[in-house]
Amino acid sequence: MNMMLRHALPLLEMDILKTFVAIAETGNFTTAAETVYRTPSAVSMQIKKLEEMLGCVLFLRDARSVSLTPNGELLLGYARRLLALNNEAVSRFLLPDMNGVVRVGAPEDIGERILPEVLKRFAESYPNVTVDVMIGNSSTLRKRVEEHRMDIALFNSMAGENSGGGEILVSEKLVWTGTKCGTAHTRDPLPISMWEDGCVWRADAVEKLSRAGRKFRVAFLSAHTTGQRAAIQADLAIAPLPRYLVQGDLVALGESNGLPELGHYHIGLQVIDNASPPVLAVADHVRAAFVALQ
Repeated sequence: MNMMLRHALPLLEMDILKTFVAIAETGNFTTAAETVYRTPSAVSMQIKKLEEMLGCVLFLRDARSVSLTPNGELLLGYARRLLALNNEAVSRFLLPDMNGVVRVGAPEDIGERILPEVLKRFAESYPNVTVDVMIGNSSTLRKRVEEHRMDIALFNSMAGENSGGGEILVSEKLVWTGTKCGTAHTRDPLPISMWEDGCVWRADAVEKLSRAGRKFRVAFLSAHTTGQRAAIQADLAIAPLPRYLVQGDLVALGESNGLPELGHYHIGLQVIDNASPPVLAVADHVRAAFVALQ
């Protein structure tokens, strides 16, 4: 029986796949070029070469952005798997000590804002290290690090408090937050959305209201900022939140609205004593993420 003979299939190049994924994730050739440290023209040539090799169009282009074609979406899954496998294989040889499990804890607001991108970048650099994440109260997480039940804790603390051996990464301003054209802040007693006594945002809010002689009640109790935002948007309550969370239909309230000014709080990092190389690497990625935000 005669069988059709053909040349060997071409090999996909990792550098080109990395560029392809960067374009797919950013939706822009110029931004992707900055990510992979190439010129836009070099990136365009890489994609042209890839499309010619596969015999199909991967991106639909317009004046402002690019989007994946069905073939581009198919390739994206393969590309991510191939890049991850490449990183895993190379890491086994070049970084033999970078393996194991790192236990990280963070309050919900930091877990939502910072950790996803940190963990994504860390996994790309150290694919043989597993990071387990716990979301919880700052004081509880720090205690777990002190007891060696957790390797790293991100925590919130009020400005002026002793960091307790932790490292301060950034300072954030707390503001009273309400909904646009809302009336919750005019009610008496003042309806507040907050969390338990261990929450540093609550402690500052209660102290400032008590000092100002303003009556209040906890109208909405939630450990999650998403829940607190829902209560604010429904005009059921106002809440002490970091300024960076005041977005969309939310507005910052202050002394002109009859409310005492709130203070600043710190976001800090606490690392277990005698930390292993993987733990130190995660901590470095966290520091880098906060530097990028400033």
